[in-house]
Amino acid sequence: MIILFGGEKGGTGKTTIATNVATWLANYGKDVVLVDTDKQGTASRWVARRNEYYPDHPKIHISRQTGNVFQAVRDLATRYEEVVIDAGGHDSEELRTAMVACDKLYVPLRASQPDIETTVHVSELVKLAKSFNPSINSYALISQAPTNPFVTERQEAEEVLSELEELVMAKQFIRDRKAYRDVMADGLGVVEVSGKGRAEMQLLCQEIYGEELLNAEVT
Repeated sequence: MIILFGGEKGGTGKTTIATNVATWLANYGKDVVLVDTDKQGTASRWVARRNEYYPDHPKIHISRQTGNVFQAVRDLATRYEEVVIDAGGHDSEELRTAMVACDKLYVPLRASQPDIETTVHVSELVKLAKSFNPSINSYALISQAPTNPFVTERQEAEEVLSELEELVMAKQFIRDRKAYRDVMADGLGVVEVSGKGRAEMQLLCQEIYGEELLNAEVT
């Protein structure tokens, strides 16, 4: 399966989520490649740290791609069990061509008005991509949600996003946890350390990859 994490707003946790999903898949025994289409190369540096610091951990392959990534992504899908794409936070050739290539698109968004406003154009991009890739399933994913249960920004954002034509609200959401920043610096995923982030990411991955993985345990 080809999963794309992308959108128009920067700083919403796309790379964090992509690297953690790839980690979960690798620990589940999948042969996974992480496709870094962001010119900043954050995902690529994360893989480099992982390979240097933890060579015995489950392997995650990396592929840097820019420009029209359609053919490259489709080729990678014939050589790996799972493809996870990290696209930069802006409308780009990489984002548009990855949309045409992917099976599922997740658009991470913070529960803020500026982030929500960008989803209108993203929804239009998805509609355009569906003219070439009608089977794409596209979702809005609340990311960096407040950990304080009394802050209702997430619920309010979900109500607005539920009205979008092309983006379905993901059931799971990701909270703003220090654990995600810590593991990024180490080349790890939250599923490889103890804490609340581990269960949170497991639930997201189970939602993405289906009922057959509901009882999966990270090795």
